[in-house]
Amino acid sequence: MIVSLLYKVTRKLLSLPSILLCADTAKDAELLVLRHENAVLRRQLAGPVRYEPADRFWFAVLSGLIPRRRWREVFPVTPGTLLGWHRRFIAAKWDYSARRRTGRPPTATALKSLVLRLASENPRWGHRRIQGELARLGYRTAASTVWEILHAAGIDPAPRRSGPTWREFLTAQAEGIIAADFFHIDTALGRRLYALAFLEHGTRRLHITGVTSHPTREWTVQQARNLAADLGMRMKSLRFLLRDRDGKYGEAFDAVFEAEELDVVKSAPRAPRMNAHCERVIGSIRREVLDHILILGEAHARQVLAAYQRHYNEHRPHQARNQLPPEAQQPVTMDINAPRLLRTQILGGLINEYRHAA
Repeated sequence: MIVSLLYKVTRKLLSLPSILLCADTAKDAELLVLRHENAVLRRQLAGPVRYEPADRFWFAVLSGLIPRRRWREVFPVTPGTLLGWHRRFIAAKWDYSARRRTGRPPTATALKSLVLRLASENPRWGHRRIQGELARLGYRTAASTVWEILHAAGIDPAPRRSGPTWREFLTAQAEGIIAADFFHIDTALGRRLYALAFLEHGTRRLHITGVTSHPTREWTVQQARNLAADLGMRMKSLRFLLRDRDGKYGEAFDAVFEAEELDVVKSAPRAPRMNAHCERVIGSIRREVLDHILILGEAHARQVLAAYQRHYNEHRPHQARNQLPPEAQQPVTMDINAPRLLRTQILGGLINEYRHAA
């Protein structure tokens, strides 16, 4: 009974504004219903309400139409939260961070390639030396940028990559190295002969100094003296003699070259690859000549080896010299329709040499 009476009184009180202001009564009643519904929903929610950016924006805009003293009654959030949303939207208006790219501009790919090329071709250059070279070429970049490019490519600093590789070291030292090695020849009657060969690494020039059936130390020393006399002033350009540990050499053999200020370098025992250039030329002698000729004796062996040495030094092309013989200059490019070629037969036609007819 009490609840029913209270409800009737409330209805009567709320009906008074409807009589005075008929136009706004329905709107006010609708607002009261929505506010009460909002209060009921907030009582039923266990956790905090999450508002999307669009909800915050809408509440902040509507706050300008409602007096601030009524904010606590109208809005489901505190006035401080509402003002915070408003400040955030105003600050976003003047925030240009999203409209510009942060950090340094990216380094051009062509410049990165140039930095890596300079580093690979000049292993003793550090990042500052490379930066200086780029500046001289007209490319302005920071030293730190060069360092980052090298670091990203896995290239160590200059002191750790300045040491040459074995290929670079041997190529740089080739002009000053001459190597020696013995090889044997079996005659038609089964007699074994020995020949001593020297090879200049820089020019690939071959020297077969002698053939004997009894290679004593005295004979080997005499071959060293003969070679020194044949080379003459070219001995001044040599710095190292490379040989194996064969007992046929001896201290007197080394003394001949040490007198010419050459250092004698001995290869490790049973390591023919340490004297690979000599091993290769001996293999060429066997494949191209000795495997196809029956050697009758020492005189015949000297004749055959002398003919091959002349062919090897004056005509045979070499990959290490861009297909040029050791004692030849760069040939002149000829037309395919040039005069006919002349063939010269070496060792009875075993080897052929070709030249343009005069």
